[in-house]
Order: sequence, then C-alpha cells, then structure tokens
Amino acid sequence: MQKNNVNSEEYKKLNEARDLIINAMAETMDFYGVTPSTGRLYGTMFFLEKPMTLDEMAKAMGMSKTSMSNTARTLLEKKVVEKVWQKGVRKDLYQAEQDFFKTFAEFFCHGWRREMEVNLKAINKAEPIIKELAESDDEQVREAAQKDLKKLENAKKYYLWLEQLVEAVETGKIYEFIPKPEESE
Repeated sequence: MQKNNVNSEEYKKLNEARDLIINAMAETMDFYGVTPSTGRLYGTMFFLEKPMTLDEMAKAMGMSKTSMSNTARTLLEKKVVEKVWQKGVRKDLYQAEQDFFKTFAEFFCHGWRREMEVNLKAINKAEPIIKELAESDDEQVREAAQKDLKKLENAKKYYLWLEQLVEAVETGKIYEFIPKPEESE
C-alpha cells in the first residue's frame, strides 16, 4: 500500500488491518461473480486515495498488465470502478467506487435482472407446451402438467415481485422502507 516515514511500524499495522478487509472482500467476491484476485484488486483500490493505472495495479498485485486489463474491465462492467481523467496523465486511470450502497445496487440488480430474463424466457417457452399437456388424455401427464402450471404461476409472481424490488433498489425507493445509516465524515 502506502509508505509513511513518520512511524513505519504503525503504518505496517495499518496495512495489516487493511489486508484483513481486502482478503474478506476477495473471499466474498465470488458471490458477485468475480474471482478472488479481482476482489483483492477492488479492495486494494478501495483504500487508495488516488486512481491507479494498469501498470500500478499490476505492480501492486504482482500480476501481468494483461491480467490487470482483464480484471479492470470486469470491475468496470460490474460498475465498482470507473475510469477517471487527470490532467497531465496520458494513461487510463481507474478509481474504486466508495459507496457500498451503490455497488450493492449495481451487483444485485444486475444479477436479479439476469435471473428474471433467463427464467421468464424459459417459462414463456415451456408454458404453451405444458398447457397443451394439461389437456392430455393421459391422466398422469395431465395431472403432472396441471401441477407444473401452478408452479409456473407462482414462479411468475416471484419474478414480478423481483422486478419491483429491482426498481425500488435502482430508484432508491427502498431507502424509504430501510433507511441508509448516516455517513461518517
């Protein structure tokens, strides 16, 4: 991380504490669909007070610039880092998003939308087939298909509810029901 000549022993302790957080971020990033090394990079960037170039990322992580380019692209796609401009700097600079509420919304809403799209597409494709089979002369097939149709109706209700949740998170309306805590200065 950073060096401080005033008291390097205390700064070492600070970096050890930061490493605990960075490792926890890396460990939980798989939940968001990213690799632990991507989580480590995000954690490292989170504690920095300035944006980083790909070269700086590669050096900090002990990885190749190509690997850092792919990792930075992943973080950009997940909207937890952004490219920033700095006067006099010709290389791309990347800075970590500091607002966990914003990253929560980006990660979860993206995943929830994908879940809705994939499953509703499958339901819309399968439902006409199952409806037809719910009229079958074969009693076993008919009963099984009718039960399946009820399950699909419940699934569609869930996805409509999930769509409302996504909208509430994206618009910030959710904070009317579960307020954000006051930010520290």
